[in-house]
Amino acid sequence: MLKLTNITLLSRLSDITVSAESGKLIHVIGPNGAGKSSLLASIAGLLPYQGTIELQQRDIRHCSAIQLADMRAYLSQQQDSRAMMLVFQYIALHQPKMATALEVETVVMFLAEQLELTDKLTRPLGQLSGGEWQRVRLVAVFLQVWPTLNPEARLLLLDEPMNSLDVAQQAALDNLLMQFCQLGASAIVSAHNLNHTLHHADEVWLFYQGQLIASGTTAEVMSVQQLEKVFHIGFELFQVNEQRWLRSIN
Repeated sequence: MLKLTNITLLSRLSDITVSAESGKLIHVIGPNGAGKSSLLASIAGLLPYQGTIELQQRDIRHCSAIQLADMRAYLSQQQDSRAMMLVFQYIALHQPKMATALEVETVVMFLAEQLELTDKLTRPLGQLSGGEWQRVRLVAVFLQVWPTLNPEARLLLLDEPMNSLDVAQQAALDNLLMQFCQLGASAIVSAHNLNHTLHHADEVWLFYQGQLIASGTTAEVMSVQQLEKVFHIGFELFQVNEQRWLRSIN
């Protein structure tokens, strides 16, 4: 579904080769400055990388902005929310062109209910809190590539999407990501909470200083030895019932 070959971005990424299959939730982890955001922006087609990125066997360099918008959606870490429009108007800007109005309304209401935004749809963007604005942005990018509306959609790129979300909202986002991937699309998410990654990701890409240190299943990548090498602190991995947990050691 997605294939990166020798991706290099001056001072940010170095010779990254990795691929992703359909229906997978992939977490990109690593310390600050490891290259996670640069990687996601490159996959989105927004940075001038060297190498080849193929999405659905198409080199994204040969795709127009409209074609890319049909195939993938991208949530950056930050975006100004001071546009002079209402929440539902902003969300409507992201609706797939091939979907009917009724289909779009149904999915928007579903997403808004999941992220507790139904009472905010007619509110001006400038009156939203940080957490409300983050949830509005999430509804918009999910809408853009929701597989039942957009048959060309294959990929959702989220850069630290848990920012400003409380525990319940984080759980709602986890549920939406699971449903999104069950519909056959994939999501690549940059993350900092290692235990959250341990419990939710299907696969992990581990980055350090612009290099891909390891990629594979969560269990394969998130070994104590590899994490200690990247984060420069000690870790202890233990199990409670059927769930594994990481604990840092001073």
